[in-house]
Amino acid sequence: MIDQEDRIIDINIEDEMKTAYIDYSMSVIVSRALPDVRDGFKPVHRRVLYAMNDMGNTFTNPTKKSAKAVGEVIAKYHPHGDSSVYMTIVRLAQPWSLRYPLVQGQGNFGSIDGDSPAAMRYTEARLSEIAGEMLKDIDKETVDFQNNFDDTILEPTVLPTRIPNLLINGAAGIAVGMATNMPPHNLSECIDGCVAYIESEGEIDIEGLMQHIKAPDFPTGGFIYGYAGVRDAFHTGRGRVVIRSRAEIEQYNNHERIIVSEIPYQVNKAELVGGIAQLISDKKIDGISNISDESNRKGIRVVIDVKKDANASVVLNKLYKMTPLQSSFSVNNIALVNGRPQLLNLKDLIREFIDHRHDVVTRRCEYELRKAQERAHILEGLLIAVDNIDEVINIIRGSQNAQIAQERLIERFHLTEIQARAIVDMRLRALTGLERDKLRAEFDELMNSIKYLEELLGDKVLRMNVVKQELVAIKEKYGDERRSEIVYASEEFNPEDFYADDEMIITISHLGYIKRTPLSEFHTQGRGGVGSKGADSRDEDFVEYIYPASMHATMMLFTAMGRCYWLKVYEIPEGSKNSKGRAIQNLLNIESGDRINAFIRVKNLTTDTEFVNSHYLMFCTKRGIIKKTLLEAYSRPRANGVIAINLAEDDNLVSVRMTNGNSQIVVANKNGRAIRFHESAIRPTGRTAMGVKGMTLDNDGIDEVIGMISIKYPEEETILVVSEKGFGKRSNIEDYRITNRGGKGVKTLNITDKTGKLVDIRSVTDDFDLMIINKSGVAIRVKVRDINVIGRATQGVRLINLDKRSDEIASVCRVISEDEIEEEAQEEIKEKMQDNNEEQSDVIEKDVPTDLFDSDAEDI
Repeated sequence: MIDQEDRIIDINIEDEMKTAYIDYSMSVIVSRALPDVRDGFKPVHRRVLYAMNDMGNTFTNPTKKSAKAVGEVIAKYHPHGDSSVYMTIVRLAQPWSLRYPLVQGQGNFGSIDGDSPAAMRYTEARLSEIAGEMLKDIDKETVDFQNNFDDTILEPTVLPTRIPNLLINGAAGIAVGMATNMPPHNLSECIDGCVAYIESEGEIDIEGLMQHIKAPDFPTGGFIYGYAGVRDAFHTGRGRVVIRSRAEIEQYNNHERIIVSEIPYQVNKAELVGGIAQLISDKKIDGISNISDESNRKGIRVVIDVKKDANASVVLNKLYKMTPLQSSFSVNNIALVNGRPQLLNLKDLIREFIDHRHDVVTRRCEYELRKAQERAHILEGLLIAVDNIDEVINIIRGSQNAQIAQERLIERFHLTEIQARAIVDMRLRALTGLERDKLRAEFDELMNSIKYLEELLGDKVLRMNVVKQELVAIKEKYGDERRSEIVYASEEFNPEDFYADDEMIITISHLGYIKRTPLSEFHTQGRGGVGSKGADSRDEDFVEYIYPASMHATMMLFTAMGRCYWLKVYEIPEGSKNSKGRAIQNLLNIESGDRINAFIRVKNLTTDTEFVNSHYLMFCTKRGIIKKTLLEAYSRPRANGVIAINLAEDDNLVSVRMTNGNSQIVVANKNGRAIRFHESAIRPTGRTAMGVKGMTLDNDGIDEVIGMISIKYPEEETILVVSEKGFGKRSNIEDYRITNRGGKGVKTLNITDKTGKLVDIRSVTDDFDLMIINKSGVAIRVKVRDINVIGRATQGVRLINLDKRSDEIASVCRVISEDEIEEEAQEEIKEKMQDNNEEQSDVIEKDVPTDLFDSDAEDI
């Protein structure tokens, strides 16, 4: 008797866990989760197709209950749950899941909305015609077979597929420590790629294959947006393919709506529609009034109604960004090669499939040759018997049994046992003349076949030609057009796509709060009005700057300490006319103690090379220093800003203007004088230079430069000056004689206690309106044509009435007059006003055409 202690084996638990886990993981990898590179199937898919084919559930026969196919698979090949097998059949039948479905279903097989299929007792199925191509020649010993789970019958280890199934239908699976996610492709393109590979004898590179196989082709269509991820996937086996829905914008009942007809692969349509509706409910997406799903069996149709005042293109881009209307497919081409998982690029996938097809053709030739030789051997004996029929009949008639007859025939005619048995089993009808001719014709045909098959087996080139011909036949029969259109563009979103290029008023307060407000919120009033409330601000704060700019423009912000920062207009928080805005320090990395006090708007700063190399920035400081630098030096935005101008310790940057190299410069000081000179008097210097003297100031201790303007069209423009008490006037430019830079200038406004000091200078025409904001936050819009052109030494007229004696003008901005709007636009505006039941004064500003602002880059 063995001692109990002798039956206990000491093992290391760490080693045992390693061994057990490796065995488990390899079982999952090989037998469950990863497809075979040759036929593109996991075991369950392969067993389903083989079982359905074996039971006659094929394309040429009527459909059978799905439950029958499931039972066949479970009973013979796949001893697992019936639901897993049934769901495999369901997926193989769904045209939105497989690019080329391998099962034809009858009944409810689910939907793209994620609806569950009917129970397998209700549905019927059969193999599709293209699935039959995967099983052709399986009975000709073309693939290896193995015992099933209980060793009662054999099942194939791979299918002799004639189609590159792994490429055209893709695969997905999660193993242990690895996963696969392979996209579907177009059958015609894949076969073209395979043919090109065969014709080049495998020498073609991936770029050559990509001339035939352009990109994945998803069953749900859509757009492949951007090509970089596709290229990565083809070259390395890994990549990110961006898929964008097919959506069109159409006019409907005086508003726009977005029609979605194709959605990205593997996106649940019902969840997509519900997600968009939730975003609308949560007010995360503006501009949508309604969404409805009008899809039917003819196709997908999701209708998104856009509000009248919203831009449909902007709404659509936001939907692409925030919803699965644009999704990505992460390609990870891992498949089993000789039983081992391997990452495969496009050429690897094609090579493995072609090698498999060559092996199948070779084994088929060997099988057919053997069968032909066996049949020819029998026919040879039958023909001997027919030629000696009387003697053969006498031998058989004189024999006591069949065995003796066979032996006598073998001895007499030198036959083999197989030939002798065939002669004994031969029917009497074979003795007729017609049957004898058929035997001879069959024998001759077999000999030709044997010769051809022997040539094939002796020449690889001939076998590869057979592979090619069979692939071409598949393409002619099943090939179709691409469903997913390729857009060779950047797959990354351009932030400007999310904002309409509307006109805005940029408002900045004395304490550095900034906001953008649609131009439509401001109304026009007559000269001398009291204005409307422009902004709420803290008691010690007031609006200091107000500038127009379009949403896509770049704002160049210059600080008092001489630094330059960049900010897209759409990056500026939007606020109502009465809101305070947001601190600039929260948007830019501005040093403490510094503040923004000059701005330039450029439409295409980083893209228009010709423009930035032909325009200049003109800087003017509080102490009268002028500097001129090429705009190109400021065309490379940096998050932390750059030095724009070097300043003396007691100096600050006051004004920055953009010039074209042929402008005239006018600089004004606080005491009411201005100097005019041509910009050619200033030599261009580098970005960090200090500059030269532009104007000499008074020695009263309070004088300083309050502004600078650049004159491009002297014959059209007039000079507008505004004092801190609300007085202003226009003067002809010719009233200011051209002098050399550095002088004291001439009087531009008669400064009195009534007018107060000079606070702003602008160049304007009759086409402009003025936006004036005082320190208490009151804003007024005034037509420039209402301001008379008078002498430069006068005190001017009152532009705005100040409610408080202590109140003063804070800032002045020019915008194009609404009277310049074309008559057609006015009619359109009136129609919109009637539709919306709004005041005309509100609507006119809401629909101001973009041409009211300069279309090219310009200083503000």
